[in-house]
Amino acid sequence: MKKLTCSSCRREIANDKGATKFLCPNCGKYQIVRCFNCRELGSKYKCPSCNFEGPN
Repeated sequence: MKKLTCSSCRREIANDKGATKFLCPNCGKYQIVRCFNCRELGSKYKCPSCNFEGPN
């Protein structure tokens, strides 16, 4: 089983309440993973497939 890590802070996600994962909103090819803390802070993430940066 592959371990999930936050796309912003690189922290391992394991049953982290408030965490989320979704496909890149630009290309839809890469799964973005966000921990609760980075979501709350609005920390940037970058898609390695298309270089899209979010959140906007």
